[in-house]
Amino acid sequence: MLNVYLSGEIHTNWRDAIIEQCAGLGIDFSGPVTDHALSDDCGPMITGPEADKFWHDQRSAKLNAIRIRKGIEDCDVIVVCFGEKYRQWNAAFDAGYAAALGKSIIVMHGADHQHALKEVDAAAMVVTETPEQVAKALRYVVNGAL
Repeated sequence: MLNVYLSGEIHTNWRDAIIEQCAGLGIDFSGPVTDHALSDDCGPMITGPEADKFWHDQRSAKLNAIRIRKGIEDCDVIVVCFGEKYRQWNAAFDAGYAAALGKSIIVMHGADHQHALKEVDAAAMVVTETPEQVAKALRYVVNGAL
């Protein structure tokens, strides 16, 4: 079983597309909480209200970090997707953490992000632009065939 962590952009269905295209390959997928409101507010929802937005965000970020760190540490491969609409600083951080741990990284982003993400791309084993390319790369890793 190959463990793949899906990191990054949460506003499109790229995760579902990869999971669907990799059905039957023996891949166990995991990832962050992708419910944006829940991810942003989980800290105060659990530990109580926080009036200061900085500490509100800190509580949630630290709680989410438990899941994210565990997922990255346990994975064999991390797929890091950078979307078009928002800057995903968290995705870049996840890629750096994975690189520091020696994890195999597959990066996915459009051509317009090539320059901005050149350091992230340099740490990756594969740089892709579409979920289909990611699925093909994972299929090759699992089966050794195209």
